[in-house]
Amino acid sequence: MSGRRRALWPGGCGRDDGSAAIEAAVVLPALIMFLCMAIAGGRIVISGSKIDAAAEDAAREASIHRTAASAQSAAQAAAAESLDDQGIACASVSVRVDAGGLRVPVGQVGTVTVTVTCTVSLSDLLLPGVPGAKTLTSTVTSVVDQYRQRGA
Repeated sequence: MSGRRRALWPGGCGRDDGSAAIEAAVVLPALIMFLCMAIAGGRIVISGSKIDAAAEDAAREASIHRTAASAQSAAQAAAAESLDDQGIACASVSVRVDAGGLRVPVGQVGTVTVTVTCTVSLSDLLLPGVPGAKTLTSTVTSVVDQYRQRGA
């Protein structure tokens, strides 16, 4: 055999000089979209856990008050403070308190339920295919001490 190499295919079609660029053009958009969805999903999960913590704080704060009105205002303040401390900026936030457990007679166990709803903005991620905002809701129930004095 002479010093020349023989092509694998007749006519010299054995070269694949441009195939890496074509493979990258096919795979890269899918990889970028997967990464974007992972980032958005992580933001939603982290925000959800922080909203859960804010609802827990609000429910506990509401359960130690004696009247439904003071429980409502305390729950709203506790939820706002908790969200602020954790760095969650809600586009809109609502705190709903069911303080029916504060009306039961002393000696009976009552509960206070707090629902925190927060709309988390995702538009700052600048990711294609991600909605501009996601509304997350968390509901927590806290027990009212059965021997604690309650308001009228």
